[in-house]
Amino acid sequence: MNQKQTHKGPDNGLGSVFWRSVEQFHDRPALVVHDEVYSYKELGDKAIQLAQLIQTAEIGEQQEVVAVFASRSLTSYTGVLGTLTSGRGYVPLNPKFPLERTLYMLQASGASTIIVGIEALGLLAKLLPLVNRRLNVILPMEDNEMGNIIAARNQKHRFFCTMDLVERNEWWRPYPSNLEKTAYLLFTSGSTGNPKGVPVSHRNVTSYLQHVITSYSFNELDRFSQMFDMTFDLSVHDMFICWGSGACLYPVPEQAVMSPAKFIKDHELTVWFSVPSVPMFMQKLRLLKPNAFPSLRYSFFCGEALPQGIAEAWQEAANNSVVENLYGPTEATIAISQYRWDADRSPGECKRGLVPIGQVFPTQEWRIISEDFRELSVGEVGELCVSGTQITRGYLNDDAKTKHSYIIFPDHPRKIWYRTGDLVMCNESNNLYYLGRIDNQLQIMGYRVEIQEIEHVLLGTGAAFAVVVPLLQQHGKAEGVCAFLPKELEANHLEILNHCQAKLPDYMIPRKLIFVEDVPLNSNGKIDRKQLMEQLEVLR
Repeated sequence: MNQKQTHKGPDNGLGSVFWRSVEQFHDRPALVVHDEVYSYKELGDKAIQLAQLIQTAEIGEQQEVVAVFASRSLTSYTGVLGTLTSGRGYVPLNPKFPLERTLYMLQASGASTIIVGIEALGLLAKLLPLVNRRLNVILPMEDNEMGNIIAARNQKHRFFCTMDLVERNEWWRPYPSNLEKTAYLLFTSGSTGNPKGVPVSHRNVTSYLQHVITSYSFNELDRFSQMFDMTFDLSVHDMFICWGSGACLYPVPEQAVMSPAKFIKDHELTVWFSVPSVPMFMQKLRLLKPNAFPSLRYSFFCGEALPQGIAEAWQEAANNSVVENLYGPTEATIAISQYRWDADRSPGECKRGLVPIGQVFPTQEWRIISEDFRELSVGEVGELCVSGTQITRGYLNDDAKTKHSYIIFPDHPRKIWYRTGDLVMCNESNNLYYLGRIDNQLQIMGYRVEIQEIEHVLLGTGAAFAVVVPLLQQHGKAEGVCAFLPKELEANHLEILNHCQAKLPDYMIPRKLIFVEDVPLNSNGKIDRKQLMEQLEVLR
């Protein structure tokens, strides 16, 4: 049978991005994981086999999403592709997350089928007895003994093994996707209570992919990094921008995530994507030497504010690379604005030591509003609101939070706008500047204080990192701030305070400096401010 006929997939939805490349690049490498190379044809065959097994497991009870409980393994990638190919969306579960959080995400998703990687079997054994409904559990064939033990102890659930995969039916085709249906369901951290579920539709994500793929000259010879856990939406960019370009995906091993210089060089990666914390730690280890990564053609950063110094250091290390700063919340689908670094122009365009977040994609809309929802002008600071095809439909089973964050303006009664909670301003060139979070804005002695302004001053002391958190009184009000700085600067304690006194008003000067070897990161690689505040309470 003709190869293209064998692998023909749906012509819409997130999965179609992969299937078009299967048709065009079927013998080229699509994935290199644990040093094993899988072609588009091989990955496509595995996805279809798994999709057939999902449909067998869910006869008469099809749900909108399937859970994928795996990380940086073949199972995690075939799980995503197989789920999409079966006509369902996927909800990623992270084996590194606490049991209680994983249970909540699984229960809230409504998924009746869970695909499990060998790396998650230990937590699965603890998870299944707590689940309040029957699940279809698809286990890996790599560890049948462990799978048999888990199955024997959890007889209310139905178990399937990837050994049950049959040779694919040549007449079977990937299911087409309704563009309004969920492509993936992610849970974002809330400031209090349980995580918020964000269903992202096929229309949302294909709008993003179409803009990015047409904006850059990716091709089948590119080698993409895959740094992000699948519970972080930037992983969708990693996978589907890569596969939509016919390129090859290189998941970064867990042990190399925070120091991936050798991995970049060994595999001659051409496209890089990470949060800024990664190059921050690489710089601390003196790994960002000029021309260190000549193979890179594109370097993307997102998820945190990008410091000017990090952008400059990375551009020197990846001297052949275009450096892009992306911005966007999960609710606006991966990213919604972009700024291209220019060694000559950009230093003069930075504010508070941060790279601009640039301009909102031309396919989307934006406005900056005041606290009373008045639209602000150039140079005024307010909350960024965004609208367009990338804006998701709200939070899963949470009308109150949806109503607060997804709003309608009187002059656009048919458009939904998402309130990002980010403080920004724009200049006359429509370049946007991220100035901090509304919820990171403190009131100290009646003054409004932006945490990032203090961090910028501290970074001016030569610190590789500076993280500021509030010093809270018993009633929850901030009495000042505390700063976490690199251990090697401890001897410069007085000089740092003098530097702050010269730059900041008294109420913004840190009351306490804590010197640490490293700052904790959350599962997405971002600085974990909540954990630092907990450490601060212990120290007090």
